[in-house]
Amino acid sequence: MCTGKCARCVGLSLITLSLVCIVANALLLVPNGETSWTNTNHLSLQVWLMGGFIGGGLMVLCPGIAAVRAGGKGCCGAGCCGNRCRMLRSVFSSAFGVLGAIYCLSVSGAGLRNGPRCLMNGQWGYHFEDTAGAYLLNRTTWDWCKAPPRVVPWNVTLFSLLVAASCLEMVLCGIQLVNAIIGVFCGDCRKKKDTPH
Repeated sequence: MCTGKCARCVGLSLITLSLVCIVANALLLVPNGETSWTNTNHLSLQVWLMGGFIGGGLMVLCPGIAAVRAGGKGCCGAGCCGNRCRMLRSVFSSAFGVLGAIYCLSVSGAGLRNGPRCLMNGQWGYHFEDTAGAYLLNRTTWDWCKAPPRVVPWNVTLFSLLVAASCLEMVLCGIQLVNAIIGVFCGDCRKKKDTPH
């Protein structure tokens, strides 16, 4: 596969994954779809750190767009030099995207490990923090959180989605990083169509 076609394919995948992360993080702000918990101090720290919005979202959206542009043909670089410049830009963007995916993975992993901030036995806190993630395997403990309602399955589902998406983003950004480096040094293998004189 040509470096240009590969960049375009990877870029479109990164854009899709970044939008998934943004939506998942937005849903974490409204546990069980109820907006009444957003203005309170009852959401976990990992939700407010916006790992899906900032890291897996915006920081990966930029390399996704850069990769699509590197794989296309535009006014800035109709020739070989312009394509190499776009590929070079994609190298730096992909490295930035790897950092964003790592941030998203770190925050989401911590969110899964610590569990949600919820009301249990009349006290607000991180009641699953001491279980080191063992609560994930014991669904009977999930109902112990009384408020926000159904916050444990909500957080587990969305943080798991963010972990999976950020892992895919890291792999794709790494692929695009290598692809773009090859594109900088070797150029694009696509043949130019003959233009009539």
